[in-house]
Amino acid sequence: MIYKAIVFLPLIGFLIAGLFGRSIGAKASEYVTSGFMVIAAILSWIVFFNIALAHGDGHEVIKVEVMRWIQSGGIDVEWAFRVDTLTAVMFVVVNTVSSLVHIYSIGYMHHDPHRPRFFAYLSLFTFAMLMLVTADNLAQMFFGWEGVGLASYLLIGFWYKKPSASAAAMKAFIVNRVGDFGFVLGIAGVFVLFGSISFETIFAAAASYLPAEGSPEAGQAIINIFGMTLDKANAITVVCLLLFMGAMGKSAQFLLHTWLPDAMEGPTPVSALIHAATMVTAGVFLVARMSPIFELSHDALTVVTFIGAITAFFAATVGLVQNDIKRVIAYSTCSQLGYMFVALGVGAYGAAIFHLFTHAFFKALLFLGAGSVIHAVDGEQDMRYMGGLRKHIPITFWMMTIGTLALTGVGIPGTMFGFAGFFSKDVIIESAYASHSAVSGIAFTLLVIAALFTSFYSWRLAFLTFFGKPRASADVMHHVHESPMVMLVPLYLLAIGAVLAGVLFEGHFFGHEYAQFWKGALFTLPENEILEEFHHVPGLVKWSPFIAMALGFVTAWYMYIKSPSMPRRLAQSQKVLYEFLLNKWYFDELYDFLFVRSAKALGRFLWKKGDIGVIDTYGPNGVAARVVDVTNRVVKLQSGYLYHYAFAMLIGIAALVTWMMLGSSI
Repeated sequence: MIYKAIVFLPLIGFLIAGLFGRSIGAKASEYVTSGFMVIAAILSWIVFFNIALAHGDGHEVIKVEVMRWIQSGGIDVEWAFRVDTLTAVMFVVVNTVSSLVHIYSIGYMHHDPHRPRFFAYLSLFTFAMLMLVTADNLAQMFFGWEGVGLASYLLIGFWYKKPSASAAAMKAFIVNRVGDFGFVLGIAGVFVLFGSISFETIFAAAASYLPAEGSPEAGQAIINIFGMTLDKANAITVVCLLLFMGAMGKSAQFLLHTWLPDAMEGPTPVSALIHAATMVTAGVFLVARMSPIFELSHDALTVVTFIGAITAFFAATVGLVQNDIKRVIAYSTCSQLGYMFVALGVGAYGAAIFHLFTHAFFKALLFLGAGSVIHAVDGEQDMRYMGGLRKHIPITFWMMTIGTLALTGVGIPGTMFGFAGFFSKDVIIESAYASHSAVSGIAFTLLVIAALFTSFYSWRLAFLTFFGKPRASADVMHHVHESPMVMLVPLYLLAIGAVLAGVLFEGHFFGHEYAQFWKGALFTLPENEILEEFHHVPGLVKWSPFIAMALGFVTAWYMYIKSPSMPRRLAQSQKVLYEFLLNKWYFDELYDFLFVRSAKALGRFLWKKGDIGVIDTYGPNGVAARVVDVTNRVVKLQSGYLYHYAFAMLIGIAALVTWMMLGSSI
């Protein structure tokens, strides 16, 4: 019963606010949806302690059947909840952040007249994500997958009268369809390989694809999949890459990342929900859930590692020069997701989910803190027009400082002192170095550079926003004020997670209690010894994230506190590089040229030649148009003048007499 309550309480809140919001009013909609989310969050922590932290032996998977969906063509799909440690972790992440975002939104959105609709969308988003993480089969996961996409479209475009918001919502929806196409093909491939889309059946059958005792091959059976004749190993690789394509779209990985920064057009609480706990983590969850399959393909894991490393580096470079406070944090999210995929690619699945867990707290804290700043400065988001705010909004300043310390990974290697990001990010960097992946060296190098850039742009944000002289107008500075308590309480709670989540749970997620914690929810091959090998990396590797963090901090302090004129001079002297980074490596322009313009040109051609030239001329529209033409001409005969009708009658009589005379003579 507790599992159904966790999943369905957000759905009930959505239905109440969505169907009866106008009747019960905005306040009631806020309290109902937020109240249900708080209950779901409390229940999620109970499940987490009862399943994940309970000491038990063997695999612990709880299956809760809800109803049967499909039974046709060899596919037997039922709606059931698969609850294990991975699900319990996602329960905590999704519902904790969502409940705090709901509460925060009561204050942040209090002037908006459409609050019932907004809170309904938030709850719908949460329900879709819970459907995804509780899925017992790929069809159910895809239902939640698409539900998250729909809800994100509604939330990003919430202010639909704003053209940029509508465009951003459409962009997110379309780009995700590219990844979703791969996901659908991956599901089909899984069914071809295993004859089922149920996780229990898939994972059990995957064991037959393991190399036989003393044999290096994973079976020699020939399989026909998507018109290709492949052996088992290569077929598995194809399927894994297709599934990863879906993960790339949802988690905004390199090449399918362009929607994520534009998602900032939605209200700030939406940014926190999408970027911290829900939509962007769906791809990470997918690969972790399908670890029994991905472990069978070293080639697929190598691709995952490489794409993750490139994403971490790319997004960090772009974040260096962004001026919108929310976009800086958005590119930070994109970069941190790259870290998670590197961990997945090297087989450190626990480290990936550990970073997902800690990242949810400090990234939600940073986004909601940014919302508090925006609220204080009358909607301004450009950091160049802020400055000197720490004395005016001290609570927000300290909350964002805690989030920055966690994001940049402040901590001392070899000790238990450190903020959340220190524990989870450092273990990923060490795992990348220790792995035997073909791209481990590249991944390690790019992750360390990304850590340096992350520290720089994070402290740049802090210095531009809270330090120095105020750059806002005197009128704006006069009205700067701290956020109400309903917005500050979520910041306090998230700050606790940003400080303690790492030190409290490192041993469980990726340490000495790994096996007892995960209880088989994550799968690794016997030869995958990353859990042991990352402990034995050289000391310089362990200290490299700390050195990168310190260098980034010092550089940002020097450029924005010690010598604030230096950034402008540097941008002018390196104009080409600056414009390249400011314009996000010109991916939007490239995609606009390759895809958007060509699609529009094709559409215009088909409209002119097909719709107007063929359908409107010869098709149903053409017939209708000719009828209208004839009718318009006939109507002109009805002039209303008596002599016109008399003349027409005489013409008719003359014609009739003529016809009779000619007919009788014949």
